[in-house]
Amino acid sequence: MSKTFQELISKLETTGMKKVAVAVAQDSAVIEAVRAAKDRKIANAVLVGDEAKIRAIAKDISVDISDFEIVNKEDVTEAALTAVKMVHDGEADMYMKGVIDTKGFLKSVLDKEVGLRTGKALSHVCVFDIKGIDHLLFLTDVAFMPYPTLEDKVAIIENTLQITEACGIVNPKVAPLAAVEVVNPKMPVTVEAEELTRMNREGKIKGCIVDGPLSLDLAIDPEAARHKGATDRAIQGDADILLFPDIHSGNLVYKALVHTADCVNGNILTGTKAPVILTSRSDSMEVKVNSLALGAVVADAMRAAN
Repeated sequence: MSKTFQELISKLETTGMKKVAVAVAQDSAVIEAVRAAKDRKIANAVLVGDEAKIRAIAKDISVDISDFEIVNKEDVTEAALTAVKMVHDGEADMYMKGVIDTKGFLKSVLDKEVGLRTGKALSHVCVFDIKGIDHLLFLTDVAFMPYPTLEDKVAIIENTLQITEACGIVNPKVAPLAAVEVVNPKMPVTVEAEELTRMNREGKIKGCIVDGPLSLDLAIDPEAARHKGATDRAIQGDADILLFPDIHSGNLVYKALVHTADCVNGNILTGTKAPVILTSRSDSMEVKVNSLALGAVVADAMRAAN
C-alpha cells in the first residue's frame, strides 16, 4: 500500500515508464513537467501541437526536448483529437491537457470515434500526501461534477475505488462529508450520506466501507473522533476517501490544503478508458509531475486488469 507520493512513484520502478500523449503541448509548465517526469523515469511523452511553438518555448525555458516525439498539429482541435486517438488506439497510456481550454479538451475525451468514453460518469480525484496524516487522502469531486445526485455519488465512489485499488489500498474507508455527523431531514446532504451508508451495508456499493454523514474533523482527525465520543463509527478519523457534497465545498478544501498545508498532491480524471491528466494552469509543475505518476500507476493497473 502506498502511503506517500514517493512510495507511489517507487511502484513505477518495477513497471517501466508509461507514455503520455499531450494535447496542444506548446505550454512551458507542461514541457517542464514532462521533462521532469521522464528524468524521474515516470513517463515518456508525445508532444502534439504547433511544433515551432513547442520548440521555441522549450528553448526559451532551457528545457531539452530532443528525445521527445513531436507531432506537428497547428490546429488546436486537430491536435487534441490526434493526441487522444493515440491513447484510444493503445499507442500511449495516458492523455494530458496542454494549452487548450477544458471544454475543448473534454470534447476530445468524449469523442465518439477516437475518445476515451466508457459510458460511465466522469469524475475527478485529487490525491494528497499531507504532513500529519499517515496515509494518502483521496478527495472527490472537487473540480468536475458540480452538484452530484445520489446516483452520481455512487458513480464517484466507484470511480475513486479504481484509483485507490491501483495505489494498493484494500477496502478503503469512504466518508460522505457534511457540516454535521447526524442525519437532519432539513439538510439533504446528510440524508444522502445515510443512504450511501445503507447501500454499502446492503452490498449495493462494494469494495469499501462507507460511513456517513461525517463532519470533516471526524473523518480525518482521530483525536476529534475520540473527543466527540464517536467510538461506534466505522470511520474514526481514518478515512481514505473524502466524498464532498458539491464542487464548492470540495474546491474550497482543495485550495485551502494546497495553499496552507505542508502537502503534495496529484490529480486525475476518472471514468475514462485510460487515465486523463486534467490539471489547472495554476497548478505547479510538481503537481503535474505527481499527476503523471498517479496516471502511470493507474494505467499499469488498468492494463493488468485487461
